[in-house]
Amino acid sequence: MNARPSSAAAAAGAQIRRRRRQRGMTQAELARRTGLSKATLSQLEAGNGNPTIDTLDAIAVALSIPLTDLLTRATDPGTVHVTATEVFADGPTRELLRRVSGGHGLELWRLRMPPHTAFDGVPHAPGTIEHLLVAAGTLTAGPVDDPRLLRPGDLLAFAGDAPHAYRTGDDAADVTVVIASPITS
Repeated sequence: MNARPSSAAAAAGAQIRRRRRQRGMTQAELARRTGLSKATLSQLEAGNGNPTIDTLDAIAVALSIPLTDLLTRATDPGTVHVTATEVFADGPTRELLRRVSGGHGLELWRLRMPPHTAFDGVPHAPGTIEHLLVAAGTLTAGPVDDPRLLRPGDLLAFAGDAPHAYRTGDDAADVTVVIASPITS
């Protein structure tokens, strides 16, 4: 009797399909690079298999991503807005604001905008996530259909491959921008 595919196998299949598409790779090309048959790869992407670690490792290598990226069940959370937290006088506080999975190239930018300034962001490559961390001032930014007001200490993460915009009001803004783009082979 065949073992029933697990939810982990289904999640891995979804990740394989997602990462392959991000790279503009066909199933045939990924099959060729991994030495798997196209039928096997198709079954894995459909979540109808129980791949071995060796199989997942071969796929991860072919996609140029860490193996752990294929084992994550994380889905796109959409826009993420983390508001600033209180600073305590009795010592430093560390907070993990956002984890960016492997398989991405990162660009770190500093954005300084004077008061009453606005501009539209240029949509990036498919799968790109843009992160804004406000150091000083206020800024309204994010997807054009869902902009957020950001204050010092706020973090905003959103799909950078969709139309987005930045706008200041009466205050200037000093913002750290991290752009995470999928690595293509």
